[in-house]
Amino acid sequence: MSGERVVLVYSLFGSAEQARAVARTLVEERLAACANILGPCTSIYEWQGKVAEGAEVPILFKTSADRRDALMARIAQLHDYDLPAILALPVDAAHPPFAAWVAEQLA
Repeated sequence: MSGERVVLVYSLFGSAEQARAVARTLVEERLAACANILGPCTSIYEWQGKVAEGAEVPILFKTSADRRDALMARIAQLHDYDLPAILALPVDAAHPPFAAWVAEQLA
């Protein structure tokens, strides 16, 4: 992958529709090679002094190390949450043909 590493970026969205729209935009903009929209989950957290519970839709974005920061910034721009969770997860290793595909998708 030309010295680049595959990186996973994780975020949560308030609806499947928003998750799909953001995922499609980021793949079209070549900031993510792929976006895996996972099944709905229940999140429990404290917000504005109260414990809240709600359904959210997680996404795993696959990108390269050099696109990670731009991807995270764009997720923040597109997100409808005041404070979205946007986390980069390290990848210890990737199957070389897959890593090459990621690089090709982002070119």
